[in-house]
Amino acid sequence: MRISEIRQRLREAGALPTHEFRVLRLWSQALPQTSGPRRIEDFLPQALRDALPAIEAQLDGLAHVISAHPGEDGGERLLVGLADGQSVESVLLPRADGLCISSQVGCAVGCVFCMTGRSGLVRQVGSAEMVAQVVLARTRRPVKKVVFMGMGEPAHNLDNVLEAIDLLGTAGNIGHKNLVLSTVGDPRVFERLPQQQVKPALALSLHTTKAQLRARLLPRAPAMTPEEIVERGEAYARATGYPIQYQWTLLEGINDGDDEVEGIVRLLEGKYGVLNLIPYNTVDGLDFKRPPAERAREMLRTLMRRRILTKLRQSAAQDVEGGCGQLRARAMGGGSVQRVEWAGRAARGNLQDVRVDHGGADVAVTE
Repeated sequence: MRISEIRQRLREAGALPTHEFRVLRLWSQALPQTSGPRRIEDFLPQALRDALPAIEAQLDGLAHVISAHPGEDGGERLLVGLADGQSVESVLLPRADGLCISSQVGCAVGCVFCMTGRSGLVRQVGSAEMVAQVVLARTRRPVKKVVFMGMGEPAHNLDNVLEAIDLLGTAGNIGHKNLVLSTVGDPRVFERLPQQQVKPALALSLHTTKAQLRARLLPRAPAMTPEEIVERGEAYARATGYPIQYQWTLLEGINDGDDEVEGIVRLLEGKYGVLNLIPYNTVDGLDFKRPPAERAREMLRTLMRRRILTKLRQSAAQDVEGGCGQLRARAMGGGSVQRVEWAGRAARGNLQDVRVDHGGADVAVTE
């Protein structure tokens, strides 16, 4: 369901723009419709009050928590059921009252290290279903930051994502820079975001500075080179005043070498952004591994010495082994994964030695 459909139903029940905004504001902030200084009887017309219980029931039915998995770090991973029986994942982040939500059931990009990509795209998540994930989370704890970084590629569902961002950045009371759209890099994102009333911050999944290796890691991402992605990201960052978050899932022997460090310096030196190094969440049955902790720290220290603003991140609630698609896969009885073999020499760029059979694993979810 889309937010525009909810608006239409409210208008058919006699809502004027001020009435519509009140209903959506209270819903998106997980507050009762009787909240506020003005009594509902004194503000909403009778026809709308009569229709409101059915509308509220429809909104409540958009999403529900199937299972909750708290982590030792204070984060919590949620398997969220949708009205048609499909499910997605949301993650309450342990810091900054943040929440990561899903924009698709499945994903079409097919990143070889991502569990979600194994199932392909099942369906789009409606804008109202995205906001419903926020509403569910707000019944559990405050939410002041929302990142579109869960299941799915937001650029492939851009109309719904932008509609959800618009509501969250207005009636939902989320600061615009605290709305973060994460993408593998898609020209449509760079074209449309500057035109929006609510302009979110942008996270770009980089993962490597090598175009050929990136094409192997993200086989169905748009054909944009790392240089093109950074160039378009820099233009958006300067236009909005929000630094770009460059995402880099650390894979041992693949993108953690000194050659990549030099490539990062070449690409990001002087750019308005921050590089998030995210150690990979190892999954049984896959050859991908996270680098030793000291190697990750060494990369961090080297990049900071080279004047690249860098942060070493960890996935929220990673101890529950429920990252990006894993909870859903287990709930569907598909928790095991087909093996991905990645020949050692390919780690340094010899792409002829790369053989990807199937599947993927866990993309880290950070704030």
